[in-house]
Amino acid sequence: MEFTGSQTIAASREQVWRGLNDAAVLQACVPGCEAFTAESDDEFKAVVVAAVGPVKARFKGTLQLSDRDAPNGYKIAGHGEGGIAGFGKMTATVTLADAEEGGTLLTYVAEAQVGGKLAQIGSRLVTSVANKLAAEFFKRFNATMSAPAEETSAAK
Repeated sequence: MEFTGSQTIAASREQVWRGLNDAAVLQACVPGCEAFTAESDDEFKAVVVAAVGPVKARFKGTLQLSDRDAPNGYKIAGHGEGGIAGFGKMTATVTLADAEEGGTLLTYVAEAQVGGKLAQIGSRLVTSVANKLAAEFFKRFNATMSAPAEETSAAK
C-alpha cells in the first residue's frame, strides 16, 4: 500500500532537518512510541504500541536512514515485529523544500507492507490506520517544530 502527504511547517529547513534526525523529537512524535534510541547516526531501535482494528500489539523494530541530503531530505526504511500480530515494513522518501508562504514544505511518499494477522484484517482498514498514524506523526512533528519558531517570533 502506498500513501503520500505534505505539511507546511513554520520553521526553517535546517530546523526541520535537525528535528527529523533527533531521536527525542521523533520519539515524542511517533504515536504509541514507548522507546526510541539511536544505535548510530543512521539507525534507530523503536518500540511502538499500535492497534489496527481488533489487533493491538507492541512492535519492536528498526529504522534505517539513507540517501541523506541535508537539509533536503532522506529515505527511511523500517521493519517492526509484533509477535503473533504479525509484522510491518515501511519505506519512505521525505523531501524538504522552502514553502512559498514561508517555513518548510515537508512531503513524503511511503510504501508499507504487513504480514500475519495484520494482513488478514483487510487492506482498506490497514491503509486507513497507516494514513491516520502518519498524519498524527506529522501533526505532532509540525507542532513540535513550529513551537520554537513561534516563541522566537513572539520574543522579538
